[in-house]
Amino acid sequence: MNGTTLINVFQVPPARDEEFLKLWEQANDMLRAASGYASTRLHRALQPDAKYRYINVAQIESIERWRGVIMSAAFQELSAKMAEFQPAPALFTVVREHELSSSTG
Repeated sequence: MNGTTLINVFQVPPARDEEFLKLWEQANDMLRAASGYASTRLHRALQPDAKYRYINVAQIESIERWRGVIMSAAFQELSAKMAEFQPAPALFTVVREHELSSSTG
């Protein structure tokens, strides 16, 4: 796996899942429309009392286009609405990679 990975964690109370998911989908739509990333996966913790109940992991296709989207007025307005879920985004690059080989028996 090459490139840049965005990892963003969110603190979402269980009673506010639907509100959060609606906002996350809006952000996802903006980024997809601008080719801000190649793929994304939103994960939800299995434990309802986990501090970070949602974690987004996205492969960034173009950091420049991604930054262009997140700096736009529309995305900034959406980010202000999501701020109460205390997002903590950061960009990462792979420094080590290991794959387990599967045995065929």
